[in-house]
Amino acid sequence: MGDGAGGGRYRREDVARAAGVKVRNLRYYQERGLLPPPRREGRIAWYSDDHLTRLRLISDLLGRGYTVNGIAELLQAWEGGGGLSGLLGLERELTRDWVREEPVTMTRAELRELFGPAATAEDTRRAAELGYVTVDGDLVTHRSPRLLDATLALVREGVPLADILDAGEFVQAQAAALADRFVGLFRRHVIGPAGLERLSAKQLQHITEAVTALRPVAGEVVTTEFARAMARRVDEEVAELLRTEQ
Repeated sequence: MGDGAGGGRYRREDVARAAGVKVRNLRYYQERGLLPPPRREGRIAWYSDDHLTRLRLISDLLGRGYTVNGIAELLQAWEGGGGLSGLLGLERELTRDWVREEPVTMTRAELRELFGPAATAEDTRRAAELGYVTVDGDLVTHRSPRLLDATLALVREGVPLADILDAGEFVQAQAAALADRFVGLFRRHVIGPAGLERLSAKQLQHITEAVTALRPVAGEVVTTEFARAMARRVDEEVAELLRTEQ
């Protein structure tokens, strides 16, 4: 969906979902001067990566107790001093490269052909609820080709799609908890208690470099620990199977 830093193309519903805000808030933020208007092509309003970044920043500030008027004043001050571009660049650096996949779009008929009778309309509805797919008329877009391939592999081995979605919901919750832990560590020990609004350009650059250096660490920790846990669990399962056959 994106086409470069600051140039991604999002429909209104997609940018709101990605930012975790309600669609009706977009117009409100525009009216209050917090969000630039989208670019229009005919009747379609297109939002960019910079809109998404702004929305995330606004949500963060609201969550920290700022009022809408206070955020507007803060954004104006940052823009006047050139600090906002640094913050937006930092946010892009914080979020880029975590997800490197391009979504895959297919028709409902193609989706049925992929999954066969294993998939139901309820499964599609739940996959959309969990954020794996978006449905636009006859088109279905899956956000991760790798997860789609993994799901197909499990279905072909006889695992019901409903059970896979149950597992996916569990994994999402665990992944969110891990992300919270890593972000908390970074915020406390790298950004520090002052928060972003009081950081100098040099400090913002330091944080950007720290993100680049530490980004692979989180993935390596999770991958290694999961591999160790799987090895232990498989050993336990094999031992249990051997005992039952004696």
